Amino acid sequence: MARGSAVAWAALGPLLWGCALGLQGGMLYPQESPSRECKELDGLWSFRADFSDNRRRGFEEQWYRRPLWESGPTVDMPVPSSFNDISQDWRLRHFVGWVWYEREVILPERWTQDLRTRVVLRIGSAHSYAIVWVNGVDTLEHEGGYLPFEADISNLVQVGPLPSRLRITIAINNTLTPTTLPPGTIQYLTDTSKYPKGYFVQNTYFDFFNYAGLQRSVLLYTTPTTYIDDITVTTSVEQDSGLVNYQISVKGSNLFKLEVRLLDAENKVVANGTGTQGQLKVPGVSLWWPYLMHERPAYLYSLEVQLTAQTSLGPVSDFYTLPVGIRTVAVTKSQFLINGKPFYFHGVNKHEDADIRGKGFDWPLLVKDFNLLRWLGANAFRTSHYPYAEEVMQMCDRYGIVVIDECPGVGLALPQFFNNVSLHHHMQVMEEVVRRDKNHPAVVMWSVANEPASHLESAGYYLKMVIAHTKSLDPSRSVTFVSNSNYAADKGAPYVDVICLNSYYSWYHDYGHLELIQLQLATQFENWYKKYQKPIIQSEYGAETIAGFHQDPPLMFTEEYQKSLLEQYHLGLDQKRRKYVVGELIWNFADFMTEQSPTRVLGNKKGIFTRQRQPKSAAFLLRERYWKIANETRYPHSVAKSQCLENSPFT
Repeated sequence: MARGSAVAWAALGPLLWGCALGLQGGMLYPQESPSRECKELDGLWSFRADFSDNRRRGFEEQWYRRPLWESGPTVDMPVPSSFNDISQDWRLRHFVGWVWYEREVILPERWTQDLRTRVVLRIGSAHSYAIVWVNGVDTLEHEGGYLPFEADISNLVQVGPLPSRLRITIAINNTLTPTTLPPGTIQYLTDTSKYPKGYFVQNTYFDFFNYAGLQRSVLLYTTPTTYIDDITVTTSVEQDSGLVNYQISVKGSNLFKLEVRLLDAENKVVANGTGTQGQLKVPGVSLWWPYLMHERPAYLYSLEVQLTAQTSLGPVSDFYTLPVGIRTVAVTKSQFLINGKPFYFHGVNKHEDADIRGKGFDWPLLVKDFNLLRWLGANAFRTSHYPYAEEVMQMCDRYGIVVIDECPGVGLALPQFFNNVSLHHHMQVMEEVVRRDKNHPAVVMWSVANEPASHLESAGYYLKMVIAHTKSLDPSRSVTFVSNSNYAADKGAPYVDVICLNSYYSWYHDYGHLELIQLQLATQFENWYKKYQKPIIQSEYGAETIAGFHQDPPLMFTEEYQKSLLEQYHLGLDQKRRKYVVGELIWNFADFMTEQSPTRVLGNKKGIFTRQRQPKSAAFLLRERYWKIANETRYPHSVAKSQCLENSPFT
């Protein structure tokens, strides 16, 4: 469901070339501190889907004005989760339209009585268009899934002497249109001999299931009325010293004082500053290094910001702590450099997808996935094809897993998707992505799209604008999109810093002919590099594999075929990775759900792990390769020893 009118191309100039975020306000991750409190609202919510023909019965009857159960039958729905696979009601599995969530909350008395306290409602993700009411009052709207949004609700809770009971109602529409991100189309099937009157289906142009709902945490948090709204940090290195440049936004008063301290991992103060912007110098700096690239990877400092202010109600203070990794990132025509040293991406593509929870955030699953990544020897992943939960980014910072941070620009397959409204929305989404993830040292590159129809002239101009806008938001990082177009016809490639390529030789064509992979891969790399003179990442490759299927000689869909295909790709990659190929990301980390089709047996089976996170044979092959590459990086002048065995639970 799209908002706003069409925007003329010429009117987009100020938005494109402004170096400041167009969005108002920061999006700091909620945390508890001496001045801040959090109240998570995860758990069971009341839920109801609007099955009416026009899907608008809830608005016509104003379900938000009274408790949801009074409007009709509701069911329990866990938050966070996708609603699609929770119920036994088959209609929810492929439901398209409005669904309604509701929960009642009683706030602590201090939140409702202290007028120096600001109360904020934050939704971690609602896919894909959401309207929020608090006690029946329209409070907030947001377009786009996978990113957080919030509203100050202080004026709704600080209204009387009694503890405030909140009724939070959220309506979510998962319909995808030509102007949403990702886009889609609604197709009405009008042959009444086959379909009932008014029957329609949602068409999508990407290969994963369109899970929806409240898929990340909902919470309430407090700040003082004068508060730290946003912090932006960039880092650099000068000889043996690290430089931390900070900029702090304060809201609520112009009469305030800021003190800034940088602490090392042992909580020792290493630098001090004051004011809303400045530079902190750290002699003898410990750098943030990727996993397996250094003996001391992922070193994090803590930036502590202390605010004191005078208000009409008296003095207030605010306190926020931001993890900081000091590192540099640079790109040449043949290398990707982290801290001045060549970095080779050996990792995976992922999906936030597992079992009945769909894309619902889950701590046990997250920790399991990171244990598997470390076991595998992977040092990177791409957030295919949408921003992952903030907690995922925090884990990447902690463990040194490098991230190509991708927005939901997937499925841009049709000419009508490259329109003025879509461009404006796409740029706003990139603003939200950068605003949320700009301070994560693990994020080294932004990806604005996956497999767009970049051979189209309209797509070329569209991508040029989105890439330029993203660079203006964050000049410190590289920007890319992931292409599967012909090198000679790609209209977006001239504007990226790194070429990312998806190819599936001996899978989607030349079925079974593994002997062709090395030749075709070499031709691909040579053509792209000769034309663009930019480093290249093989951003997707792989084969569908059903665990337990075996055949020798290898046949498609068997574990042997997946292994053999990977081996042929690896031989081709090894010919170029010391020249201008700077990375390889397997498709996929784990099997994941897709729409039903004759070519998908309970989803996409290209994972090296099953959807339940059990390894296929290819996982062991990839583990041996990744540890070998990692050891070559760490010990470049000696014979690489196998730390794959050293990392085994049996030694």
